[in-house]
Amino acid sequence: MGFAQVVIIDEDLGRSGTGLQERPGFGQLLAAVCEGKVGAVVALEASRLARNNRDWHHLIDLCALTDTLLIDDDGIYDPRQLNDRLVLGMKGSIAEYELALMRQRARYAFEAKIRRGHVMWEVPVGFVRTTDDRIEKIADRQVQHAVAGVFGKFRALGSARQTMLWYRDEQLPLPEVQPGTAGRDILWRLPSSHRINQMLTNPYYAGALVYGRTEAKTVIEDGRARQSTRRKKPRERWRILLLDNHPGYISWEQFQENLRILEANGHGYNVARASPPREGAALL
Repeated sequence: MGFAQVVIIDEDLGRSGTGLQERPGFGQLLAAVCEGKVGAVVALEASRLARNNRDWHHLIDLCALTDTLLIDDDGIYDPRQLNDRLVLGMKGSIAEYELALMRQRARYAFEAKIRRGHVMWEVPVGFVRTTDDRIEKIADRQVQHAVAGVFGKFRALGSARQTMLWYRDEQLPLPEVQPGTAGRDILWRLPSSHRINQMLTNPYYAGALVYGRTEAKTVIEDGRARQSTRRKKPRERWRILLLDNHPGYISWEQFQENLRILEANGHGYNVARASPPREGAALL
């Protein structure tokens, strides 16, 4: 069409166009269009430029103000023309809907597999993930005894901190899973308070398969949607809970009792707590 120069922008390869990630290439494109240096924006399809209507319509508005054409595999569009603008808007909406539909179908298929008892992530220490994505106890008896010993010692002492101190005083390391080994490669280290609490509050040790224990809220930062830090949800809001899914180290009733003990040992004030309160508006 007589353009003197072609500039290829590929900084955004591998980045999602949903608007949740920074895309320096798209920002470079918008800046060039605003400066009036662009005669046409060429893409294989609309979804390659944006998968959300906010960015897509912003680009269309800027192209209309600066007399910039939009070109894809189907044709050439002038955003100043009403019909072309309508077609471009439909392309952007379809691209956004297509991504949402693919994610929805993938999520449904993912959760359906979990509901059949398959585990799709790293398993905690004491378990291994089989080739068909099932969960079972590790064959190493030393690891089994070490994991079971944590629950036995907690029942005897009644405190996660005292359990941690006992292991450190006795210089008894506990097993940890090396990431990416499906639970088969084990490291032995002295436990921390966080490690003990992590084991005591993990429902997998009670033979339960759980999914959806945390959630991330969407917040607006600098005009863009961001995923905040994930937070734990109460048990009644867990998405999937399958009891007796695999052999556990304790029963589900023992797991719930352990949670009640940990809650009674918490820092907050509670009339049913077993130890003196550490914080409170009025102690007397």
